Amino acid sequence: MPNVNTTGLKGRNALITGASKGLGRAMAIALAKHGAHVVLVARDKEKLESVAAEVAEIGGTSSVFVADLTQESAVLALETEVSAKVGKVQILINNAGANLRKNITDFTVDEWKGVQDTNLTSVFLMCRSFVPHMKGSGYGRIINMTSIMAHVSMPQRTLYSSTKFALLGLTKALALELAPEGITVNGISPGPFATEMNTPILQNPELNAQFVSKIPVGRWGKVEEIGALAAFLCSDDAGFITGTDVLIDGGWCAM
Repeated sequence: MPNVNTTGLKGRNALITGASKGLGRAMAIALAKHGAHVVLVARDKEKLESVAAEVAEIGGTSSVFVADLTQESAVLALETEVSAKVGKVQILINNAGANLRKNITDFTVDEWKGVQDTNLTSVFLMCRSFVPHMKGSGYGRIINMTSIMAHVSMPQRTLYSSTKFALLGLTKALALELAPEGITVNGISPGPFATEMNTPILQNPELNAQFVSKIPVGRWGKVEEIGALAAFLCSDDAGFITGTDVLIDGGWCAM
């Protein structure tokens, strides 16, 4: 069995939404390497179990829960199930997200509400349910996956960008609310990462070249880099970092 770094987050339960793929998967593996028990949450049980198998391969531990986080009843049930099986959650990473690229005149109200519910309402519901787990212990970590689209934007991103700007505001306000409890709340704003969400760009050579040309470091981000950042923000060494948003974009927003 490969060696696992158990010195950082040992004894912590870390719940990660959208953990079945992409950045969620990468953060789950990174936190497991640092000793956390990772609570994997998404809608696809088969993919979650695949991530759980990867965690086991590195000597980590995990639990799998299937839930639709846009539904209040589902989040309440999830909190009950997690409490019964795992105990209290000390780390919450709100990573579940959705994106639709259209002109604003082409969106239906249902599409608008659907992405808003996935990207923003789910974060409210998860924080409302799991913040009580962290209070009174002097430690807690919440990471909300924002985006460079919370700082800049592009055509056909009105829906996605509006949710991420709002999520950044939620992050700052909640950080102030929870600071006296020793609970930090931060955002991570990924730039272009080679994940499933960016498949339309990755599969289009012209769009791909345009994106890469705008990244000062000249490449897509690696999901492992997000994992390493998340692990640091969850560590004791990051206890003085709260209410901020960390851009990890290869210099995109510096231009």
